[in-house]
Amino acid sequence: MKKVQLRFYGPLRDFLSEEHLTGNLPGQSKFFIYKFQGRQTTRDIIEAQRVPHTAVDLILIRGKPVDLSYLVQSGEYLSIYPAWRNFELSPEDKLIPVLPAETKFVLDAHLGKLASYLRMLGFDTLYRNDFDDPELASLASETPRILLTRDRGLLMRRQVKLAYFVRSDYPAVQLEEVLERFELLERIPEIRRCPVCNRALEKVSKQEILDRLEPLTKKYYQKFSRCPDCNKIYWQGSHYKQLEELLQKIEKKIKFISK
Repeated sequence: MKKVQLRFYGPLRDFLSEEHLTGNLPGQSKFFIYKFQGRQTTRDIIEAQRVPHTAVDLILIRGKPVDLSYLVQSGEYLSIYPAWRNFELSPEDKLIPVLPAETKFVLDAHLGKLASYLRMLGFDTLYRNDFDDPELASLASETPRILLTRDRGLLMRRQVKLAYFVRSDYPAVQLEEVLERFELLERIPEIRRCPVCNRALEKVSKQEILDRLEPLTKKYYQKFSRCPDCNKIYWQGSHYKQLEELLQKIEKKIKFISK
């Protein structure tokens, strides 16, 4: 029987069982022993603890970075790190891929409201409540898109490279998690998208849609957009203002945490 020591840092501890965390003080990352037989890679060992490989950005053994295919030897000590904003790594040492130039998402069935928020901010976001796991994994790897999910097993599919496990049950907090994790406050697109069907909105003159507007909307709003797919009309009403206020709160909180 082979034995190794493992230590998980930061948010990776969210995935560990109570047995792993027993005896730890808040904020600590106590090591524990893992026993195995045969040949196992770092990925095999990490995911045996139910920690998705997609959440791991750095693995150190004897102070040197190794990748997910490294064959672990008995007696080794693995230090396992998440993606941290203030943790500078060279590109060759990072395990999580660099974000593509255009940030795009695909979301599982549990994240419908988050999908609407991301679309309203302008991010290309695929969402259906009937996506199955193989379809989500394929969309994430082939497009490529960042997979957002509350399904740990989906994050451990081999083809998934860039993904995030959403912790909160509350959509506003979920949005904060995603914007903070991928540092998106400076990458919010200028063009908004339809929260229903994800198409980029097009500007439309008020005169062109006047017959579709309610009296108070006609009176108080002058700028409008239209979805070229579903033909819905949008303006900067209460939903837009609520999202802008939420975004301001998130920005202040993220800046405070980053100090």
